[in-house]
Amino acid sequence: MSSNIQLPAAAFQDRDGSDEALTTSRDSSSRDNTSRAEAGVRKTGPYGVAKAAERVSLSVVIPVRNDPANLELCLLALESSEYVDYEIIVVDDASTDDTAEVARRHDVCLIRQDTRSGPAAARNRGAEAAQHTTLFFLDADVCVQPGTLGLVAAKFLIDPAVDAFFGSYDASPGAPGFLSQYRNLLHHFVHQDGKQDAFSFWSGCGAIKKSVFLGLGGFDTTYSNASIEDIELGSRLRDAGHRVELVKSIQVKHMKRWTFWLMILTDIKNRGIPWTLLLLRQGKIPNDLNLRHSQRLSAVMSAGLVVALSQLWLLLALALTFGIVVLNRRFYLFLYKAKHLWFVIQVIPVHVLYYLYSSVAFGAGLMVHLGQKWRR
Repeated sequence: MSSNIQLPAAAFQDRDGSDEALTTSRDSSSRDNTSRAEAGVRKTGPYGVAKAAERVSLSVVIPVRNDPANLELCLLALESSEYVDYEIIVVDDASTDDTAEVARRHDVCLIRQDTRSGPAAARNRGAEAAQHTTLFFLDADVCVQPGTLGLVAAKFLIDPAVDAFFGSYDASPGAPGFLSQYRNLLHHFVHQDGKQDAFSFWSGCGAIKKSVFLGLGGFDTTYSNASIEDIELGSRLRDAGHRVELVKSIQVKHMKRWTFWLMILTDIKNRGIPWTLLLLRQGKIPNDLNLRHSQRLSAVMSAGLVVALSQLWLLLALALTFGIVVLNRRFYLFLYKAKHLWFVIQVIPVHVLYYLYSSVAFGAGLMVHLGQKWRR
């Protein structure tokens, strides 16, 4: 498949939210997207991408705040796409650095927010400004592959009954370092091991019909930081009878650099506690992704391991460690094949820690939930 498509020069201007600015941008981008569609008809590839180009136009929505380096990589990757019938909308969430200047150097529609509102609100703003009927959400620290957009468009063409779907990170994380490699490979494995019929949604690399998204009110903007707004949207999608799928063939590279304290803060404050509250409100816990029965049992055994070690019950500690390894053997085998044995040995204690603080997050979320019920 040829990939030497020359994208047109910047055809979009900044949008400040005014009707006049929106109209001007739409007029200029209409001509640009026509040339892209004409080029797309000539493309060939998996799942009949050439035909998809005639019928599916994508609005790629990217929220960003103070991340110019990763945004540059993200936009360069999009510009290398073999599929050409798309627009890019970058929503700058009140960045205080040169993030907006990076966006201006590319063929994008730039929306700048005056005050920080969070990625949920930023995505909603981008979706409202989108010209096309299909939204493709990307995080700014994610790089698509040349065929990603074509696979997204083709999925909607082949299976129009699907209202939304999402992919996963690939098995080659862009950020170096043990923690970054572990975290991104864990995410890759969890999604690749998940069920096709999904109960959730993922905005890091997720597509949805614009009419469905707006009909549900978009992302819940009460999540003012990057949290579980995409999971919550997925829950509303399923409750409303919409079909959501996990498409494992759609994979993107994650460039995020993880640190120890960022991992703890993210998993407890931004994800663990809010997700627990959501699950308790729903009154059900699906057996999929991070919530499989094996994951829950691993959390219990990790807590038991800490108790056993504190009491020097070494045989029990050894038995619990063996049990955790058995329950997670497929993940550890995947890591062994992707990396090496020493990497797996290093991962096991960090993975046990993950189960421990996930249990703490669940307990904290339960206490908050009970407190909220009591105050009512």
